[in-house]
Amino acid sequence: MSLSRRGLLAAGGAVGALAATAASAGPAAALPAHGKGHGGGHGRVRTGFDRLAADGYALLKGQRVGVVTNPTGITPDVRHIVDVMHPDERVNLTAVFGPEHGFRGTAQAGGSEGRYDDPATGLPVYDTYLKSGQALADVFTASGVDTIVFDIQDAGARFYTYIWTLYDCLEAAALAGKRFVVLDRPNPVTGRAALGPVLDPAFGTFVGRREIAQAHGMTVTELALLFNGEFLADRPAELEIVKMSGWSRSDFFDGTGLPWVPPSPNMPTPETALVYSGTCLFEGTNLSEGRGTTRPFELLGAEGVDHTWAAAANALDLPGVAFREAYFAPTFSKFQGKTVGGVQVHVQDREVFDPVRTGIALLVTAKQTWSGFAWRPDNWIDKLTGNTRVRTMIDAGADTDEVVGAWAEDLAAFRAVRKRYLQYR
Repeated sequence: MSLSRRGLLAAGGAVGALAATAASAGPAAALPAHGKGHGGGHGRVRTGFDRLAADGYALLKGQRVGVVTNPTGITPDVRHIVDVMHPDERVNLTAVFGPEHGFRGTAQAGGSEGRYDDPATGLPVYDTYLKSGQALADVFTASGVDTIVFDIQDAGARFYTYIWTLYDCLEAAALAGKRFVVLDRPNPVTGRAALGPVLDPAFGTFVGRREIAQAHGMTVTELALLFNGEFLADRPAELEIVKMSGWSRSDFFDGTGLPWVPPSPNMPTPETALVYSGTCLFEGTNLSEGRGTTRPFELLGAEGVDHTWAAAANALDLPGVAFREAYFAPTFSKFQGKTVGGVQVHVQDREVFDPVRTGIALLVTAKQTWSGFAWRPDNWIDKLTGNTRVRTMIDAGADTDEVVGAWAEDLAAFRAVRKRYLQYR
């Protein structure tokens, strides 16, 4: 079966239909969205790679292919897609591009693996981390590939850097004249809604390049379409997407039947992703965000914090969540080797849980109950929230509802834009 670069063709049998959308076609050219599946945990979701492979890699025929991926680029039987494609004569895989943490995932936060030859396949691995624009385009040109394929599991938060690797790679592919294909995977915390403040571009960094919500509620193909259509419209990439089948916007990751691989060292479980878009804000404070524990982003604390924080947070009666007084000793990062006090976040009803509101509530109550509370001196919180309002409002004594209400207008505008690029019901 041949696939049109700028249209949609139906595959037969169990494969279903592939969505192949070029930049000029836009999201309207995508296949009709799938309806709800048949319940969780039964292997009903097929990723973009599963469908590409089932079609014999027809979309990549005659192309020298490079893949942007990391340990999450796996098949349902937990083989890595690079290891699957490399020996397959139907696809000419010639290069791999590694993001933050690296292709094989050996680096911690803020690190990468550099340029090397992969021992398992012999393929050259190029480092994309912190490269963008022409510098990244030069990497793509030097690799000699014709088509770049992106396949990485996201966590659903604006400050999770893989979506900005996607953005940077789209921009660089356009500069280098390379075709770009995005293979979809589930948003692990559902795609039901966008939540939180929208980034002010004046605060753009690698934890937020452009104007999207803190919890974007999109898949990587949807984000790619949005990026290409809204932010790279002056010079869009030749973009094509391969959608999932069997995924609906209300699905959490444990309902997909897919295996979970930690997309980064401090994202060990889908439950981590559930709270991450809110509690990662504690990176911008002098409290531990739980790095160096077995429950990063669920455990929060500092020396001198006691039971009053959990009591204050519980008194807010936030939907779907409770807070336990907790004590822990991080093995690395903030307070390494020291016992600190704080809270553990227990999500009790994820259907009504709002991670961003919860994160704000925890910041507000931490400042109210612990005299030692402080923002990081570099105001990193402004980069995470995408503006100064959260920090300045909390410093001025605003409560949770006041802080959350401050972004309502911006969020409504983003939701209207987002809606145009959604590919699933």
